[in-house]
Amino acid sequence: MNAPAPHPSGWRLLCRNLRRSRSGVIGLSVLGLHLLLAVAAPWIAPHDWTLQDGYMMLQPPSPVHWFGTDHLGRDLLSRTLMGGRLAIFVTLFGTLTAVAWGSLVGILLGFLGGRVDEWAMRLVDALLAIPWLLFLLLIIALLGQQTWTLVLTLGFFYGISVIRVVRAATLDVVNRDFVIAARTRGERRMTIVLRELLPNVLDTVLVEVAMRWAWMLLAFSSLSFLGFGAVPPTPDWGLMIADARSMISIAPWATLFPALALSSLIISINLSADALAKATGLDRAKAPV
Repeated sequence: MNAPAPHPSGWRLLCRNLRRSRSGVIGLSVLGLHLLLAVAAPWIAPHDWTLQDGYMMLQPPSPVHWFGTDHLGRDLLSRTLMGGRLAIFVTLFGTLTAVAWGSLVGILLGFLGGRVDEWAMRLVDALLAIPWLLFLLLIIALLGQQTWTLVLTLGFFYGISVIRVVRAATLDVVNRDFVIAARTRGERRMTIVLRELLPNVLDTVLVEVAMRWAWMLLAFSSLSFLGFGAVPPTPDWGLMIADARSMISIAPWATLFPALALSSLIISINLSADALAKATGLDRAKAPV
């Protein structure tokens, strides 16, 4: 008699469910391509992305400049490739910062409950009521537009929403038998949080990474478009769109290619987030924001 097949591990089952989603496979493939291009950009960019050529201003796409040139004669393909590096670096690290501190606070609040949870959630509600974009602009104007200022500022604001989501997931777990047993054994609070609660809300945390990353990309590009994100002449998609918007009627390619790059990255992350949510049994539509 043949032995029964072993039950697949959680990660293996997650990967299997992701492969069954056509949109998820497409999203992850496009996302992987963006990450690969961002890493390899300095080596595959065909031209110097800072080189200005007054004789090549606003040239349409050609065999020499595949994406054309901008108003300063710079190669748009090279700048689009390099713009992906900055956008992905800032928003990925900002997302990890937001999800890390927001998840930890959300798990702690769900675990502690009582007045601490009640007062903390009222503070979270008050912070979420603040017009985040105006507050972001104020902080960046005061502290400057350094990369780590952007990472930490975006990470703080987007972590507030993560608190609500992870706390809700923790409340579904905190009264289960294994958590009660850990409390009965007298285990320390942080031990229970890290060993019992975190592994059981990890699916929610992973989906939050994907969701917040897409929104943070939009936020960072909006800041760059308004002049509070990347600093010229740094190649950045939002900044490239802002620089070319006044010339869209005579040089649409200068706006089109960075906009397509940004859109494809955000769409791929959203497709990946939807597939990940379905693979873990979560409903994004019902998740608190």
